[in-house]
Amino acid sequence: MSLWSIFVTVFFAELGDKTQLATLLFAADPQVSRVGVFCASAGALVLSSLLAVLIGGQLSAFVSPRVLKLVAGIGFVAIGGWLLFEVRS
Repeated sequence: MSLWSIFVTVFFAELGDKTQLATLLFAADPQVSRVGVFCASAGALVLSSLLAVLIGGQLSAFVSPRVLKLVAGIGFVAIGGWLLFEVRS
């Protein structure tokens, strides 16, 4: 997989998610520096990405990438179903 396809996938996955909305809300506060919000949120995303890469690298020694993708897909579907159920309630 190319770096470009990874970038595009992560970029679009992050659009409109909770992290971006939280960053938007922090930046909307006139008491908070927008540069500070950018630096803090960018640093947090870099650190969480580093953790994902390190954990994914370790997991790949025990579990095949196919199984990891399957588990991640099932997790996303389960979370999506749960969120839809919560909205209907």
